[in-house]
Amino acid sequence: MVPALRYLGSVYGLARGGFPGGFSAACAPAPGKPWLLCQGGRKASTSSFDVVIIGGGIVGLASARALILQHPALSIGVLEKEKDLAIHQTGHNSGVIHSGIYYKPESLKAKLCVQGAALIYEYCNQKGISYKQCGKLIVAVEQEEIPRLKALYERGLQNGVQDLRLIQQEDIKKKEPYCRGLMAIDCPYTGIVDYQQVALSFAQDFQEAGGSVLTSFEVEDIEMAKESPSRSKDGMKYPIVIRNTKGEEVRCQYVVTCAGLHSDRISELSGCNPNPRIVPFRGDYLLLKPEKRYLVKGNIYPVPDSRFPFLGVHFTPRMDGNIWLGPNAVLAFKREGYRPFDFSARDIMDIIIKSGLIKLVFQNFSYGVNEMYKACFLSATVKHLQKFIPEITISDILRGPAGVRAQALDRDGNLVEDFVFDGGVGDIGNRILHVRNAPSPAATSSLAISGMIADEVQQRFKL
Repeated sequence: MVPALRYLGSVYGLARGGFPGGFSAACAPAPGKPWLLCQGGRKASTSSFDVVIIGGGIVGLASARALILQHPALSIGVLEKEKDLAIHQTGHNSGVIHSGIYYKPESLKAKLCVQGAALIYEYCNQKGISYKQCGKLIVAVEQEEIPRLKALYERGLQNGVQDLRLIQQEDIKKKEPYCRGLMAIDCPYTGIVDYQQVALSFAQDFQEAGGSVLTSFEVEDIEMAKESPSRSKDGMKYPIVIRNTKGEEVRCQYVVTCAGLHSDRISELSGCNPNPRIVPFRGDYLLLKPEKRYLVKGNIYPVPDSRFPFLGVHFTPRMDGNIWLGPNAVLAFKREGYRPFDFSARDIMDIIIKSGLIKLVFQNFSYGVNEMYKACFLSATVKHLQKFIPEITISDILRGPAGVRAQALDRDGNLVEDFVFDGGVGDIGNRILHVRNAPSPAATSSLAISGMIADEVQQRFKL
């Protein structure tokens, strides 16, 4: 595993900066249409930049925003392979603003999540983006879960999570009338938001500050320029050439990659370390039928079990009024495979040959089989949900959307749990910063991550 960069200190007050007004509908792309530059952005014909960010998800857009607010004189571009921004992990996640309770004290995950949640709330208030601070209960339904619940509560206190309290059965009923449990952690700071809307607002800020967004630009190669572009006045000022699958080129001085599900491949393209490898895990959600939504008021989560790699099924309200139930965690046969039978031979071969998946499977065989069973049979998932809300029946649910998690895996089959940032050596390696692993809660942490990335870019590249 590539060691994570040290935490770089204070996060800039990015939520306080920026520009008046929220994301404008006039700037939003219509479904299936290319991203249109908003007024104030640089023209897409610009082919040379001081800094290029590869990846137009929430982390890439937040980082681009942070960089241009700190360095308004620089030319900065974002390259996104899809027609639209923020449509993969950003557009397929649960929408939860996490509080930071789960993560190991002093870890980057814990620090960035706690700081990031505060920044997201502040940013949404400033921009008029709707959110709901609906809270979360982490509920113990078995006696054996109570020691783990109490340990989790202590961890949350260590991490500085706001307003935590342990509550008993009677208070659980006050918060969630239809939820049964022996004891719970009440975490009122947890909320929900539409992260795609937040990401598009970041893009709006970035473009208003003079940044450029180039969509339908799928990176195929990254190399050092062998000669100056013809008739170029800048000579070798922009020595890195980024080429897409259509043969188009962009030149730049420095690169920051926030490529999510493709972060290992982009690193390898640049000649940097391909490890840790990305293994895609699909999470399928169920939907509670509209007439049964009264059963759930806020987020209801299980007590995590450290023996298993993922959190488990939970109840998540959405900004549109839906209630999501899930997700499970099953291997996806394609990096952007949102349906059970989506398949990519290249992705599968990479998983089998290059990652530590086989070791992970052997270490968690029974868990994996159980997740596959729940994915196939709704009754198995409903049985689990009934531990928390007994009134739910199979007739109350529908199959819902799915997301794909970019899980970094080391060669020994261990999940890489924390954020990983690295660079490389040589001409290109010295000019590139890779965000290699930005797992949940990356959306919550996006503004805090962007501050750290901006600091590191400044320190590393002497901008």
